Amino acid sequence: MNTFGQLLRVTTFGESHGPAIGCVIDGCPPGIAIAPEDFVRDLERRATGRSRHTSQRHEADEIEILSGVYEGVTTGTPIALLIRNTDARSKDYSAIAQQFRPGHADYSYWQKYGIRDPRGGGRSSARETTMRVAAGVIAKKWLADRHGVRVQGWLAQLGDVTPKGFDAGVIDTNPFFWPDAAQVIELEAFMDALRKSGDSVGAKVIVEATGVPPGWGEPVYGKLSAELGAAMLSINAVKGVEIGDGFDVVAQHGSTHRDLMRPEGFESNHAGGILGGISTGQPVRASIAFKPTSSLRLPAPTLDVQGNEVDIVTTGRHDPCVGIRATPICEAMMALVLMDQALRHRAQCGDVGEVSPRIP
Repeated sequence: MNTFGQLLRVTTFGESHGPAIGCVIDGCPPGIAIAPEDFVRDLERRATGRSRHTSQRHEADEIEILSGVYEGVTTGTPIALLIRNTDARSKDYSAIAQQFRPGHADYSYWQKYGIRDPRGGGRSSARETTMRVAAGVIAKKWLADRHGVRVQGWLAQLGDVTPKGFDAGVIDTNPFFWPDAAQVIELEAFMDALRKSGDSVGAKVIVEATGVPPGWGEPVYGKLSAELGAAMLSINAVKGVEIGDGFDVVAQHGSTHRDLMRPEGFESNHAGGILGGISTGQPVRASIAFKPTSSLRLPAPTLDVQGNEVDIVTTGRHDPCVGIRATPICEAMMALVLMDQALRHRAQCGDVGEVSPRIP
């Protein structure tokens, strides 16, 4: 499947080193003001080569709007977006085209299709996430304009380093999306040493949506929590997703975990803004765990396509931590899920209106 969503459906296409990547967004409501410049900020936040701590691939990431927008607003017809690849270096992969990189999708793609595109990982490359971010720009805009919903993510752990403080205002002022400005120098040194060693490390991203009204989500198989989990797990290198307190609930008592309700509001948000698969009106929060990058220049044994044991060294341009630029990707996926759920709620329950009491 290269399509996700039900009423808002997004299909992505393209490979890391192909001529272009793109997406088609179907089911988007008409009347949303959209222009190419609206995509610049989030695409730059996701892009490689903006700091020394990510892959040094430099892509222009210029959006072409091919359809679905007329005189600056969406028409309700499919929106086709295209970005042409301008800085692919396929020769970097010639030495490993017949080898399986440990921890990468090379072997699983080979087993599924009997063929694979070794150039930058082909379809399994994080390059594909560029179009998720592009689609997410439209979802963020619609959510903010129609419902006042804001989606914000940040890096909550890099290796064994965690934020000592939290200031939302500094998240977009440093290349790590880190909420504690005083620790940025520490992170710089950590990543410089890691990059010099040739190794990689994992990371955790937290993404939160505020302003989400109660009622979004389905009660059983279309749970908001389940669809958020599936959306985040579809991102390259994601190995775990937690909603609210996540696995910490194992050690909690029910008297602690339950979010008590008062006329003036909820006393806590251990549930992450979702009860029974449906939003409560509290901030919707998810934590996403990214594995260490598997494309390393450290030699390791592996197999080639003939089953022979060989040594492999991955050259080229790779992220020592894919989680560093994953924040806008996680934001985009949450926005797309929320917009799809909002449209589904409107379709079934639009006549219900606001129900009392409404906890602020």
